[in-house]
Amino acid sequence: MATDSEDLTEFAEQIADQVRSFLISVRDIAAQPDEDGIDEGLASLPYLLLEVSQLLLAGGRLGAFEDFVPEERFESDAGPDPDLDTMRDRLAVLFEGLDEYAEVFDPYAAPPEITVNRLSDDLTAIATDLVHGLAHYEDGRVVEALWWWQFSYVSTWGAAASAVLRAIQSLIAHDRLEPAHDPETEATDRELVEVAEEAVQRR
Repeated sequence: MATDSEDLTEFAEQIADQVRSFLISVRDIAAQPDEDGIDEGLASLPYLLLEVSQLLLAGGRLGAFEDFVPEERFESDAGPDPDLDTMRDRLAVLFEGLDEYAEVFDPYAAPPEITVNRLSDDLTAIATDLVHGLAHYEDGRVVEALWWWQFSYVSTWGAAASAVLRAIQSLIAHDRLEPAHDPETEATDRELVEVAEEAVQRR
């Protein structure tokens, strides 16, 4: 891959744009009112599916790139990371009943370790990693931003985003492929069964 200054600047800008898009979307989703409870969480899943998929594409590009090496030996001070606990709490409320999911921590471990994760925790952890790199980028430390995003993709947020994506895909599949719970239909089905049983008994 080309690594000259112009190409690197354009590449960093594309990654930064995707990072911003993800952060804006997650914050907007977390800010939704929770009047309808679980339905609001389900309604947000297609948007999250798109944003997490796009973010993983950016991560894949970072992972495929040669290792970025910061100009300084030690990481520059990017300032304090923002407090995202409020966003985490709002996401937990939004995804009440959907938040926890099971995940294989390391598919190559013997035996594989099953962990219980939370969408709210994972989305917040991903956002924290991305915000840290974005601070470097917005302060003009382009290579350091790319280094951080690449390093944290391989070490933390890449795996977390992949797990979140699988969980969201599963929720959408359950919602769209499983028959909806309809009390009236179930009552009608029970009546038909009773009528059929009575007819059999009369024979």
